Amino acid sequence: MSKEFRIGTKAVQSGYFPKSGESRVVPIVQSTSYRYDTFDEVGNVAAAKTPGYLYTRIGNPTVTDLEKKYVELQGGIEAVATSSGQSAVVYSIINIASAGDNIIASSKLYGGTYNLFNAILPKLGIKVSFVDPEASEEEILSLAKENTKLIYGETIGNPGLNVLDFDKFSSVAKKLDIPFVVDNTIATPYLINPFEYGANIIVHSTTKYSDGHAVALGGIIIDGGNFNWANGKFPDYTTPTGPTDLIFVDEFREKAFSGKLRVNLVEEFGAAQAPLNAFLTILGLETLHLRMERHCSNALSLAKYLSRHPKVEWVRYPYLESDKEYGRAKKYLRGGASGILTFGVKGGIEAAKKVGESLKVASIVVNLGDVRTYVIHPASTTHIALNEEQQRSAGVTPELIRVSVGIEDIEDIIADFEQALDKI
Repeated sequence: MSKEFRIGTKAVQSGYFPKSGESRVVPIVQSTSYRYDTFDEVGNVAAAKTPGYLYTRIGNPTVTDLEKKYVELQGGIEAVATSSGQSAVVYSIINIASAGDNIIASSKLYGGTYNLFNAILPKLGIKVSFVDPEASEEEILSLAKENTKLIYGETIGNPGLNVLDFDKFSSVAKKLDIPFVVDNTIATPYLINPFEYGANIIVHSTTKYSDGHAVALGGIIIDGGNFNWANGKFPDYTTPTGPTDLIFVDEFREKAFSGKLRVNLVEEFGAAQAPLNAFLTILGLETLHLRMERHCSNALSLAKYLSRHPKVEWVRYPYLESDKEYGRAKKYLRGGASGILTFGVKGGIEAAKKVGESLKVASIVVNLGDVRTYVIHPASTTHIALNEEQQRSAGVTPELIRVSVGIEDIEDIIADFEQALDKI
């Protein structure tokens, strides 16, 4: 589609363009296999000489339509869908870094990502240097080593709700001549395009706001096509690599990252997105702009209510004028700070649990980002594998409740929290 179209039009129209007489809605190609008349045809597709599909682990028409839609919504030049958001994060790292390498990452990350970086990647030989996202540029640069291969952060930290300083992190990446990888799950393409602020690779858990209805697991990686992989720091891109011995910068040029991702990881590791999940995510994306507007307005209204409540010790929502992230949120985010807020209940961990367990409209769910309102107590659930020091580093305190604010009527959401707070 033309770049002149706004995001709402792209959400509805992009990714799939039927020919005359074809299905207007994206068809679900629920097949693992594809038939050909000759062996030569199969060979030409396998050698990428002609377009086509061989096996759904490698590619599928419905999944391709989702990938094209995300390129339109988020920008970049290519997108690769995966089976989950976590697999997208893993792929985005190991497509760049190998055993013996180092990466720099914000310490305020989703608990699953922190666990991955803190416990699993080191077992693969990839060491992670965590940094407070509020550290100075000089402090971050001081963590860099000769083998540092990327810098990683989340647009809006989960559940810390810090807004990433894109100017600082992208400056560090440019000075080190390494890619800047951003998880944009919470903000979504509706609120920000990280490519406009120096990101090179963007990842999403499409399970969250992209689907928006808690029915389809998935992830996606978007290649910005804006990094020089031939700068001498990434030999896997410039020398014959993998089972095909391809030289990726020669074979795929500006799409070297996504080309290597498909050939070496999607094809060989196999964390491919299911066609039905891709279809459901496409349906969700068609209303992303409408839902995100409501998520943002509801979250801000609930945050304002909670900030005035005598039994609430503190509230975090980046679009609250009193929030420490307000200036950065207004700088980078378009019209809201998504649907996630956190608050602390006076009385500590037991009071926090009592409030969460007394809610009727909101339910206790680990997931976030769909049409329903959810709450979770991260210290005893999503971040339970971390010690208290690590939890605090990730923005988790004992009294914290995370709220994923849905799109129900805000009066009912507020009344629900009011009756729950009356219980303590």
